[in-house]
Amino acid sequence: MEANTRWVALTAVAPVAWGANYYVTHEFLPPDSPLYGAALRALPAGLVLLGLCRQRPRGAWWWRSAVLGLLNVSVFFVLVYAASQLLPSSIASTVMAVSPLAMMLIASVLVSERPGIAHLAGAAIGLGGVCLMLLTGTGGVSVPGVLASAAAMLVSSFGHILTKRWNAGSDVLASTAWQLTAGGLFLLPVAAAVEGPPPTLSTPALLAFGYVTLVATALAFAAWFTGLRHLPAGTVGLVGLLNPVTGVLLGTAVAGEALTAQQVCGLALVLVGVVLGRPTRAGRRGASRAPLQLPVPCGNQGTRKQGAAPIACRDE
Repeated sequence: MEANTRWVALTAVAPVAWGANYYVTHEFLPPDSPLYGAALRALPAGLVLLGLCRQRPRGAWWWRSAVLGLLNVSVFFVLVYAASQLLPSSIASTVMAVSPLAMMLIASVLVSERPGIAHLAGAAIGLGGVCLMLLTGTGGVSVPGVLASAAAMLVSSFGHILTKRWNAGSDVLASTAWQLTAGGLFLLPVAAAVEGPPPTLSTPALLAFGYVTLVATALAFAAWFTGLRHLPAGTVGLVGLLNPVTGVLLGTAVAGEALTAQQVCGLALVLVGVVLGRPTRAGRRGASRAPLQLPVPCGNQGTRKQGAAPIACRDE
């Protein structure tokens, strides 16, 4: 149980960093360059992680990296960048809180993880909190911004569960580096064709990109995908509810956005949802079965056993 708590704490680094990312993007990055903004976020982060892991893709990971790079990086980053520029940080981050339910539904199909009663209850309570925060008026709401944020939520939910399915037996840091690099490389030529020359960045913008690249991307994605490897998708999705909590609190503390009693109630419900998603010993059976074990190369033996626990083999 202590190990599960550590994985939850590590996973929580991601949504907290992403919640702060909305404010940083909205306040300091150029609003008219979403493609360059996404490329400059992804590619440097991928290269940093590549320098740390010093591994290149092999076999199926060449095309897997391309697919995940498009879903989790290219398309997702552009949509999040646009949503961050069109919406207040509190609203942009709370729309993404619908992802726990989406991740549970997709995980039930792709990785055969059926959500438990606690996870479903946590998602329902968390969504109630999201509704309270979204329905609290803090000014006009951009419909295109909400649509961009909702699309980002759906794309990332599918991409994250696909990553969970494919990451069994692979190095999480390496696979994260590959998809970030691939996504950044996809974005660069599109940005040059659509937006022309790169935008001129001021010193605050450069510092903001430093945070976005190193903390909200390299560190956050490595922590998130590590959590997906060791925890049920439902638990990880509910930990992601810390994203809107961070966005709302940061918007209130730094951006001067109003925090009403209705939003406070919504925040409380979101935190209850996160607590309900904590993994239990019984719930661990719903998590990915191989991640905590080291896969062995496939041979004629099929699978091998270490004690009573089977260890799945992997293709070389």
